[in-house]
Amino acid sequence: MVSQQKKQLVQQLIKDIDQYPIVGVLNLQNLPAQQLQTMRAMLKQKGVKLSMTKKKLLELALDQSKKENLQQLKQKIRGMPALLFTKDNPFALNALIEKNKSEAPAKAGQTAPRDIIVKAGPTSFAPGPIISELAAVGIKTKVNAGKLEVIQDTTVAKEGDVISPKVAETLKRLDIKPMEVGLNLVAVWEEGLVFDAKQLHIDEKEYTQNVIQAATWAMNLAVEAAYPTSETTEILLQKAFREAKAVGVEYAIVNKETSDEIIARSERQALSLKREANL
Repeated sequence: MVSQQKKQLVQQLIKDIDQYPIVGVLNLQNLPAQQLQTMRAMLKQKGVKLSMTKKKLLELALDQSKKENLQQLKQKIRGMPALLFTKDNPFALNALIEKNKSEAPAKAGQTAPRDIIVKAGPTSFAPGPIISELAAVGIKTKVNAGKLEVIQDTTVAKEGDVISPKVAETLKRLDIKPMEVGLNLVAVWEEGLVFDAKQLHIDEKEYTQNVIQAATWAMNLAVEAAYPTSETTEILLQKAFREAKAVGVEYAIVNKETSDEIIARSERQALSLKREANL
């Protein structure tokens, strides 16, 4: 029999689902309790609500809500789940969560969050038993200047693979920390659409560069097409002046802007003629 407390919890979850425009699914598996409390407090300050309870109760609340397409979000529930509620946009939410993650070494039995790649290049290891240890996980090496060097980029675990003890130990020795400690946002619902966390990732540096490049292209096009705006008018006037002056010099139209260049050109031509005629 379902307790009154559980019924009240489900009703509160339904209320939050219906009230907030953004509903997210988190997987809190492998997240240390201390960091969870820190993240929860930080999110609360940003107006983000976090609700943790049993998977069955979360699914029940999603089933009973009248919002469209929550079943697709329900299918994303996994691990140690929680629901997240916010009025911010999904991209800002994902960026906030990503910025508050920290690197951590891999442990045997954990799931690789992405392809784990050991990059080609020198290591700090001298030749020895480490050669066979690296080879056991597919890493090929050679000796260079008395140290081992990884010959080529090597994927030691693919996204979703369970990390083996050998791989975990190798990554630890190479000081590679492929895991991220922090909230794991799985998916987000907004206006009937469900976005996986990967779809919400924005490389801010790349995005900024793209905006700058687009603005540069737009400026160049506007100038080329002689399209006057507050940004292009001065450049267009300067361009028109340079082109008009070049025409004036080319056809020897003398005025205060062209006279110096016309005289200088005439002197160069006269000197050139003098040299050719050996005068």
